[in-house]
Amino acid sequence: MLVTLTIVRYKKRYIPFAILAMALHHLPFWFNPNITFYKLLGCGKNGTFDKNPDWQQWGIMAVYSPLTNINTNLSIQQLYGGFISRWLTLFNCETCTFFLEPTEGHGKWDGKEPFGKLPKQTDYNGPVAVLTRATIRLSQLSAFWKNVAGVAVQLSGTKGFVASIGIGEMPYIKQATFSIWQNKESMKNFAYQMKDHKEVIAKTRKENWYSEDMFVRFKPLKVTGSIRGTNPLEGIQ
Repeated sequence: MLVTLTIVRYKKRYIPFAILAMALHHLPFWFNPNITFYKLLGCGKNGTFDKNPDWQQWGIMAVYSPLTNINTNLSIQQLYGGFISRWLTLFNCETCTFFLEPTEGHGKWDGKEPFGKLPKQTDYNGPVAVLTRATIRLSQLSAFWKNVAGVAVQLSGTKGFVASIGIGEMPYIKQATFSIWQNKESMKNFAYQMKDHKEVIAKTRKENWYSEDMFVRFKPLKVTGSIRGTNPLEGIQ
């Protein structure tokens, strides 16, 4: 199965059109028979769960039919259609597209399993991309935001960490982090051995913070383009 995540960065003067795109860009996806699931996403400023939106940066995630051949040489036009391609060109957007293959995971997104039934563990230990997303219960918003800030600060200094992007469908409530690691071992050391992160995981379960959550690992196949002039997978591709 092929999954793509495209990060789109607008110039400041085009921010109103970036917001407008969140409405208009649904149309091409509704009529694309090759795409089985998609999300138009906002981005946070600090690379992980974030209350502060980055109004210049947005995301598109798409899941393609299992019958679609995995092809990492597809252009934005081939992936999302001519309308979106022309829009991004018209507003001189910087784009970065991750081509991904889901390998492991659990949970649901809007009541669906968009990446299919995945095993919880495999033997793969190469470079890994991780999507962690949750819908936070309104009654638990204060507890969530009080606890995640400290973990986010420690993420960038972790051994094996490459890059991360905060994405989400709704500020404060529907949040996700897309992170990239040199290998699965590094990611697991952060997730399950770093004291603060272990404590947060325990609290999410004990206090029932989420009404829905999902955790998925991907094999990063290729990345094209850049974010702020940098290829996030430079050095590990």
